[in-house]
Amino acid sequence: MRRLVYPVLMFVLGSAAWAQTFTGCACGSNPPGRPALRTVKPYAQEPEDLRPFSKFTTPYWQHYIDQVEYNGAARSTPVVTDVDEVRIGFIGPLENHPEAALGKRMLNGATLAIEEANAAGGYGHKPFRLMIHNDSAIWGASSNEVVKMVYDDKVWAIFGSISGDTTHIALRVALRAEVPIVNSASTDPTIPETLIPWYFTDIQDDRMQSYTLARHIYGEVGLKRVAILRVNDRYGRFGVPKFRDASRRLGHPVVIEQKFMPYETDFRRQLKVIQDSRVDGIVLWTDQAKAAGILKQMQELGMHQRVFGSHRTLGDELVAQAGAATDGYQAVYPYDPSSKSAAWLEFKTRYEARFHEQPDHFASLAYDQMQILLQSICKAGLNRALIRDTLYGTQTYTGVTGEMTFDPNDKQMRSLFLGTVHKGKIEYRKASMEKEYARVGEDGVPYAGPDTPAINSTVAKIAVFGPNAEEQVRAAKVVAGVSLVAIPSEQSWGKASDALVHAIYDGQVLGIVSLDRNSSHLAEQIAVKSFVPVIAISSDRTLTSINIPWIFREPEGTTLEQALGILRDAIAKAGPNRAKIRTALSASGRFQATGEPGAN
Repeated sequence: MRRLVYPVLMFVLGSAAWAQTFTGCACGSNPPGRPALRTVKPYAQEPEDLRPFSKFTTPYWQHYIDQVEYNGAARSTPVVTDVDEVRIGFIGPLENHPEAALGKRMLNGATLAIEEANAAGGYGHKPFRLMIHNDSAIWGASSNEVVKMVYDDKVWAIFGSISGDTTHIALRVALRAEVPIVNSASTDPTIPETLIPWYFTDIQDDRMQSYTLARHIYGEVGLKRVAILRVNDRYGRFGVPKFRDASRRLGHPVVIEQKFMPYETDFRRQLKVIQDSRVDGIVLWTDQAKAAGILKQMQELGMHQRVFGSHRTLGDELVAQAGAATDGYQAVYPYDPSSKSAAWLEFKTRYEARFHEQPDHFASLAYDQMQILLQSICKAGLNRALIRDTLYGTQTYTGVTGEMTFDPNDKQMRSLFLGTVHKGKIEYRKASMEKEYARVGEDGVPYAGPDTPAINSTVAKIAVFGPNAEEQVRAAKVVAGVSLVAIPSEQSWGKASDALVHAIYDGQVLGIVSLDRNSSHLAEQIAVKSFVPVIAISSDRTLTSINIPWIFREPEGTTLEQALGILRDAIAKAGPNRAKIRTALSASGRFQATGEPGAN
């Protein structure tokens, strides 16, 4: 396999750009250490009605919710300092491959990040260098390229690829060679589920895309009979099962599924079969060129079903090829390309000046992912395990595509956007997997009532309300000046509510920590009458959907100590005044304006 040669150029840009990109290298002077162990429930932020068997039982064990640990010996390897360049492997489809255009855009985004980092000084004035390898879509050849990167090129990390099969191969090499892999294009949901602790990705996987599409199609649009038309390759095979699962759980099993080979351009046979099945919607899982052909042939056949698609079906190429046939077409997208943020607009300007085209999501996410990797190398130094630790310690990141959130498996979890084609233009809005409860409080839930009087007490009292509250309080570590009042919820609701009211009015507690969904809902109803802030540990988002300004939700899996720490910090800033404590919580940056968990 001939290795492609792609020289790294010094692309000098104005200093204003560096505020959004590479700002200099610490060269491992202060490595952050092992990432903190954390748990995030539910897995993949699955809404309750989209979780497996949620209508029937609660699982006794949940996979993939805990931090993926690495306990090997690579951290003890001395950090390398004597290098002429810092090599990063890149593998993607660049030639002799049907996805070569996508691979080149991914390479462009990664290259721009490298060039900007080198222009800003590189790694201690030593350049970063991409070692570029072609993903030929042949398993044996691709695995050889990955092995070459690790053992011949001696790279510090690997970037790529688009295909899930090549990325799975690279994961096995990473497990053996102990080298981190970062990814910005593969949406195969099974990749992070290998629990190999060397993988990091900044694109939302097919599970999130499928659940978001299903919620929109069955909930917002109100369709009931939907067909799937997909490409018959790994991308299509591994993409649509999650949509089938979501459809079944929402009570609308997929009516029919049709597939076509990657080389096919005539889809009339599959479309006629779908038309005979009397569906009112079609979901496409393919790329832009195939989606354009499908939409044009639907128009020729007189088909008027609503059509939706995965992220790879949406873009300027679709509109250019299919024209008016795209009107009304909707697909999910990883971020908002119509954003007016300065970081995004400046990136688009730099990218267009460098490559003479507008960046798509393969280029943009590659740029952000390479920035995360370069910053991790600079923080950790030249030790693969320490670079891996720094990547896994990245819980949030703000890139040119916006704010990102990563789960314990180090995969991207921010909400997707929904793109709608209207009169030749694509309009974007944020989409959600969550069931619509109410369209209220979207701009925040302010408190406009009277100020509450200060509570005259030398000790800050906090009520802990929920199951096994007494045991949890006894086990909790608290600081001086804080007193916990345990109120078990296992007793009858009347007794539990009486005890909570007594703690608020007679015990003069400054806030409440509720430990589960049921206790949170009761605490919320009492708090709205008594003006007392509540931190609810629950994954039930309806808690923050009813315009009550006293409720702040932390996800299931948050420990009592963590919730107490948040409330204690607000009390320290605001003093013994419940309304001011509520204001301090709202302004802390830990919560969105609605009371939902924030990026921090």
